[in-house]
Formats: sequence, structure tokens, C-alpha cells
Amino acid sequence: MSDQEFPGWHGTTIIGVRKGGKVVVAGDGQVSLGQTVIKGTARKVRRLAPGGHEVVCGFAGSTADAFTLLERLEGKLEKSPGQLQRACVDLAKDWRTDKYLQKLEAMLIVTDGKELYVITGAGDVLEPEHDIAAIGSGGNFALAAARGLYAYEEDAETIARTAMAIASDICVYTNGKLTVETISA
Repeated sequence: MSDQEFPGWHGTTIIGVRKGGKVVVAGDGQVSLGQTVIKGTARKVRRLAPGGHEVVCGFAGSTADAFTLLERLEGKLEKSPGQLQRACVDLAKDWRTDKYLQKLEAMLIVTDGKELYVITGAGDVLEPEHDIAAIGSGGNFALAAARGLYAYEEDAETIARTAMAIASDICVYTNGKLTVETISA
């Protein structure tokens, strides 16, 4: 089947905002197939606790692929408790070099309340320059909105929620039904 016959799953917007000693990760709930909304209340932000160390993750892309990556990340965190950067780099290495993992189509935002990373299938582990990370189809809209708000708003959750509201007004693959998780340093 060609892409025109089967347009594929689209959409999501995930944002992570670090400010005031906490990180807020927010994600919308929309899952689209072509021009049809299949589900409006998907939960794309999750709290993990491998080895007793809490981590919050948000994902964009294929849900099954993202869950595979989250399971791998949990395993990496269990081997290196409290070392989020190391676990993320190890996951990115595996994702880039393993023939099975290379086919996975997803991106992750990961935080332990201190560190904030975007992990991609290209082997990237990126720490945002401006304490804001965003991924997904509406990610650039949310990122721009959050960067504009950052200097004027003290609360990370308010920044994340407002940025997501703006993104959902602009991106047809993003809705306003949010899952929001907060984690402190």
C-alpha cells in the first residue's frame, strides 16, 4: 500500500519546560489517521520509576515504537540508577546501531527534574539551550510560544499549558486535552 492509500498516523505535541526548580512535561491527546481524529484522549506523557528514581517521559511518533524505547530506557536506568544522561546516551547508541531499533519511529523528551533531554533515532541526545524542549507535529509552535512566555511567567506549568493551548489552536494534529506531569529537582 502506498502512503497515499494509507496516510499513516500523525500528530502529537509534547513540551518540556524547566523553571523554578521543576520540570513540567505536557502532551496533547490527539491521534490522527490521515485527516481523521482516531482518539482524542491518548496519554503520551508517562512517569517511570526504575530503581526508585523517578523520570518523566513524553513521546511523539508511533506508540508501539515509543513504548519499546521507554522499556529500553527503563532498563538502562536500572543499570545506571540516578544517571539519566548516561542512560539516554546508551539508549541513543542502541537506537542508532541496532538493526531492529533503527526502524522505530518516535522521539522522546525525558527528565528527572534536573536534566532535560530530547532523544532521537538519529543518535541525538539533546539538552535544550533555553530550558524548553518540544517535539511532534505542533512542537515548533509550542516551542515558540513557550520561549516567548519564559521571560514573563515564573511558573513552568503555566508556560507549558499556555504554549500547548497556542499549539493546539494552530496545529490540526494537536488538541487541548492535556496530560501534564511535574517533577522537581
